Amino acid sequence: MSFKADVVMLAAGALFAFSGLGPGELAAQAAGQGAGQGGGGRGGQQIVLGPEDVAYAPPAPEGFNVAREGVPHGNVETIEYPSTTVGNNRQALVYTPPNFSEDQEYPVLYLLHGIGDDETSWQEKGNAGTILDNLLADWLMVPMIVVMPNGRAQPNDRVEGNGMASMPAFARFDRDLIDDLIPFIEAKYPTRTDREGRALAGLSMGGGQSLNFGLSNLELFAWIGGFSSAPNLMPPAELVSDPARVTEMVKLLWVSCGDRDGLFNNSKGMHEFLRDNDVPHIWHVDSGGHTWPVWTNDLYLFAQRIFQ
Repeated sequence: MSFKADVVMLAAGALFAFSGLGPGELAAQAAGQGAGQGGGGRGGQQIVLGPEDVAYAPPAPEGFNVAREGVPHGNVETIEYPSTTVGNNRQALVYTPPNFSEDQEYPVLYLLHGIGDDETSWQEKGNAGTILDNLLADWLMVPMIVVMPNGRAQPNDRVEGNGMASMPAFARFDRDLIDDLIPFIEAKYPTRTDREGRALAGLSMGGGQSLNFGLSNLELFAWIGGFSSAPNLMPPAELVSDPARVTEMVKLLWVSCGDRDGLFNNSKGMHEFLRDNDVPHIWHVDSGGHTWPVWTNDLYLFAQRIFQ
């Protein structure tokens, strides 16, 4: 069995054992259909909050994700790109900022979803476009393109049946992202093509993907964020085998989770490894469970700190 296959199988096992949830329950939690309950969180994980486990920044203000009168709106469109990795055409949503110009080169954030979601979820469930519009109107964010792909790299990438059956497709998405989607975006839109012009972040399964793919491809990404990362996250010692190189190359490494999230210890373990190995990063503990209010707050905080 290949190394990648080993990782997929281990991650699939970990998702059951680590969370204590069955496939349907875990998929529901990862899709944001439940919050952590009490001090133990969901799935039987014991959450013990220490003095470091606090919010890095104040929460987003009231109405940060609501359309405001007089605020210019960016455009969100569905694009279709050919995937040599999967063998068919695939869809992604692309946000372009207000006053978008072909004469300007924009940095790009690739924003990934969770196991129970698809390319539409950040926009439809998380109001991503509205959050970005408001950040720009408040002069808190650099104008950027945001690409929301489908992280399930398989011919039928719809949310159907047992979400765990798509584990290999989530692991394989790195090739679709790097070999197919990024070249397509950089050919279609006026983007920066340097590593400091690319960011990668996501929630739950997408958080694990972002840390896995971002830290394994530092020549491509300088800004990396994992929001409530699922146990598909590789062991920190493997992802950060050379702490000095990560320190030198990563402009921002964001690790966050809700304080009532049953997957809390996954993110905390990453933070502790980074701390113990002197790798600069932000550890942000939000108030909440494995839910969209936590992730939209993450987007609000992360987006205004990248490409600066």
